[in-house]
Amino acid sequence: MPAQPPERPGLPDPRVLRSRAALEAALRELVTERDLRQISVADLTKRAGVNRSTFYEHYADVHDLAVAACTATYDELVATEPIPHSQLAPDGSPLPNPLPALFTHVAGHAPLYRALLCDEGSARMINHLLHRITLAARTSRGLPVETDTTDPVSAFLAGAILGTVIDWLRRDCAGTPEEIGAAVWPYAVACAEVALR
Repeated sequence: MPAQPPERPGLPDPRVLRSRAALEAALRELVTERDLRQISVADLTKRAGVNRSTFYEHYADVHDLAVAACTATYDELVATEPIPHSQLAPDGSPLPNPLPALFTHVAGHAPLYRALLCDEGSARMINHLLHRITLAARTSRGLPVETDTTDPVSAFLAGAILGTVIDWLRRDCAGTPEEIGAAVWPYAVACAEVALR
């Protein structure tokens, strides 16, 4: 048997990366076929082509894998997350409504978001996303992310936007992203402007 190449310090083992990528891809596929609660470790390992012990080397359970598998997708969501802090751009022109881009992103990943955020989804996932959106709100409002102080405005905005996303998913994305974004935008801006007073 040939010797395995030595691991380079600071770099993860490629076998670990392959196993995790295979399990995360398997979860993303399976959530388009059935509810998260109906997905077992056996389903995931069979789809990923890895054994059960490999799964438990990396994840505690299916929900733990869901958090890991969706980090990149949630990072995309947070990157498009428009937490307004003013109705006007720095040059004084009206700030364009970025909410349609958010809802377009959600619609593009609807099976995944529905599986993880709606009725049969994961409370851990909802809390994870709410935390990430709140941090994005703090950043956009010019507040430090790392702090022990509470920022109820950022928490309120994040909860309102996440609540709208979940409600929209429950209703099978009724209404276009543009319609939903236009309906929500005035309220988000009004909340942010009140907070600045």
